[in-house]
Amino acid sequence: MGSDKLPKKSTPNDVESFLAKVAVTPNYRKGTKPGRLIFALDATASRQPTWDHACQLQGEMFQETADIGGLEIQLAYFRGFGEFRVTPWAQESSTLLRQMASVFCLAGETQIKKVLRHTVNETKKQVVDALVFVGDCVEEDIDELGRVSGELGLLGVPIFVFQEGYDKVAEFAFKQITKLSNGAYCRLDQFSAKTLRELLSAVAVFAAGGKIALDNYAKKNGGIVLQIAHQMKGR
Repeated sequence: MGSDKLPKKSTPNDVESFLAKVAVTPNYRKGTKPGRLIFALDATASRQPTWDHACQLQGEMFQETADIGGLEIQLAYFRGFGEFRVTPWAQESSTLLRQMASVFCLAGETQIKKVLRHTVNETKKQVVDALVFVGDCVEEDIDELGRVSGELGLLGVPIFVFQEGYDKVAEFAFKQITKLSNGAYCRLDQFSAKTLRELLSAVAVFAAGGKIALDNYAKKNGGIVLQIAHQMKGR
């Protein structure tokens, strides 16, 4: 659970941009199943504004899915005393909205390991193309997080972590998580509205089309997206 005095967070419009981008991202892997993306959120008390807005916007995420068939999305969250939940994989908003509408954030410690372990178990059933996690704090054993992250790396599931705030312990942990999983990390600050939109769009492209699609997207858009693509070079 993060401090009550964190710097200004990224705006709800950034999350909206990500959800909308996921919905309209073409599937570059012609003839294959849609990409599968787990979008994980910290739902402890400090995170309520982000959760509320994601709930309001989730319908937009699916509006054009029927036309392009690009991605399937599963939301995962933790909150309170040991509570961790996931929603069904979905390409339509009705089930996901029903799940999200009943959720409210509760004070508690982070449970990132459960997010990672769930992703391992899920990808052993059917391939998960990427995990995105947005959070501001880490209150767990970093070595344990690293171990499971490395397992995801071996399974071919990169983790993309976008950190809100300036917690140095969290930054160290998040960088370890992304390095060991062959993913990418970015810290967000009060100047990051445009940056977050670009980063999350890049992840959506990656989940739909893999590294080739990400490289093409980075060459076209440049900027921070090139940094994410560079982090994944050779991984």
